[in-house]
Amino acid sequence: MRPVRALLARRSAGAKGDRSPWRCLRGRSMRWWSAANLVSNLGTWMQLTVQNLLVLQLTGSAAATGLSLSVQAAPGLLFGLLGGAVVDRLPRKLTAAVSQALLALVAFTTAALVGLGMLTVPVLMILAAVTGLIATVDGPATSLLGNDLVPEKDVPSAIALGSVVHSVGRLAGTGLAAVGIATIGTAGAYAVNGVSFLFVTAVIPFLRLHPDARAAAEAAPREEGATAGRGGLAFFLSRRTLVALAVIAAVSAVLGRNYQLTLATLVTGPLHGGAGAYGLVSALLAAGGIVGAVVAGRLQKPTVRLVALLAAAGALLQIAAGLSPMLMMLLVMVIPMAIVESVSDTATTTVLQTDPPPHMRGRVLGVWRSVSTAWGLAGPPLLGLLVQGAGERGALVIGGVVITAVIAAGALARRRQRTASTRPAPPVAVPEPAFQTAA
Repeated sequence: MRPVRALLARRSAGAKGDRSPWRCLRGRSMRWWSAANLVSNLGTWMQLTVQNLLVLQLTGSAAATGLSLSVQAAPGLLFGLLGGAVVDRLPRKLTAAVSQALLALVAFTTAALVGLGMLTVPVLMILAAVTGLIATVDGPATSLLGNDLVPEKDVPSAIALGSVVHSVGRLAGTGLAAVGIATIGTAGAYAVNGVSFLFVTAVIPFLRLHPDARAAAEAAPREEGATAGRGGLAFFLSRRTLVALAVIAAVSAVLGRNYQLTLATLVTGPLHGGAGAYGLVSALLAAGGIVGAVVAGRLQKPTVRLVALLAAAGALLQIAAGLSPMLMMLLVMVIPMAIVESVSDTATTTVLQTDPPPHMRGRVLGVWRSVSTAWGLAGPPLLGLLVQGAGERGALVIGGVVITAVIAAGALARRRQRTASTRPAPPVAVPEPAFQTAA
């Protein structure tokens, strides 16, 4: 009897483990990769914060600071397709290692120029553009490499863990930036980021791909770069799942996810809160994002339908936040808003990285990088105009209503399409031959 109970207990434990948000960490390679990502994120956010301060010191212009961020993002818009094609064409570990080494070289170059007093604004802009260009390859390469370390059922866990690492790295990295400037200076902060990239580069050769990923890589067809890029766009547009994801993400990003803008204007405006109140809202958003990432780690095979439901739930919460009569009610709404957003992000990323066949995933991520950069650049100015025209509350409410309406229209169109496809075809009337009499 005891052996049977022990067997059942082991099976039960295994079933529960499959739902654990941290199940991807069972593999040693994933543990090393997560540690390397944490180090890299700390350095990246530290450098980005220092870069903004450096531009301000060199120019005294906030507009120039915004321009440097746009210059770094622009290659993703222009060359995302090509970057994704490169990732699909070359071995993933090699591509990720080379891209990380090149990012380290840029960081060390910037550190040297700062230390020698030779860094100017045009040179800094060129270095930002080069960083963005390398990122068009590094982004999809490192994302897919992390997924290749685990079985496909654990990909949501790997993506959710990456989201937690990103959030922790962002919070800690921005905090370390001030300490870094005071202790090792601006050049030292760039050098630390360069070391963090080298750490990732050193870890990559020791990672072991999951057998399924190795088999898929060996079986994947290879295409020429330009043809592969165009093929990636054609494939993306032919896949209704991916197009639906893009529509949901675009309308949500433009009208519903820029909480740093909409909630800032709501708190400091109609709700009469100060900088402290907005700081509390920002902290709750960050905490909710981490909680959401942990919850999302329990997902196994998310679908576009789940993403749509989460986006609609976020839109309804946004409407409620816009109608909040007092600050306390808004604070109650903020955490579930952030949780829904984080779970939706993980579900979206999982569908993007598992729905296409393995040999197309780099190109799909390249297309996604281009289109997401487009709405990422256009969203804040458009939302700012909406806030100016409709007011703080109006922007949140209108945005939530539009998001809900778009999702409802998509669901209705999908239902009609399914009904039409399952409806039996009407019988075809066959004319009877005319009666003929013998002559």
